[in-house]
Amino acid sequence: MILTHRLVRLIENHSNDLADALVFRVHQSPALPSYNNVSPEELKQRVHEIYQHLGEWLLGKTEKDIKRRYEEIGARRFYQGVPLSELIWTIIQTKDNLWDFLNRESFQGFEIEVLAEHELFRMIDRFFNHAIHYAAIGYEQAALTEKLVESHTSY
Repeated sequence: MILTHRLVRLIENHSNDLADALVFRVHQSPALPSYNNVSPEELKQRVHEIYQHLGEWLLGKTEKDIKRRYEEIGARRFYQGVPLSELIWTIIQTKDNLWDFLNRESFQGFEIEVLAEHELFRMIDRFFNHAIHYAAIGYEQAALTEKLVESHTSY
């Protein structure tokens, strides 16, 4: 557990660099053209908050907190004209960006350290899987709301 906390602190201490790397990754990706509708500052702020407070998100926040945050992000991306597939791919890129960082920063060590890393990886995977699920729900709810509004205004 000590190594897990150490790795989380490492991530949190490098949250600004991680957020910058993700913004670069997203805006360079040909698979994410609609993210031109999202300001780099907004994207950086969102992912920086996740990276900077990763320990809280993994250990202190409830599923309800994740649900609320990512449904909001899903709805926001809908209204910004970002397709659901791009939203999901960006969340996956956020996780991959984190894995790439940890791979660069990793070190050879004792077996207990490897086990701690697996525990951390499981926790991070679970967090991002929930994030994807709730972002999709928020997106779909926004799309449904928009459709209802359009159908009422066409009368």
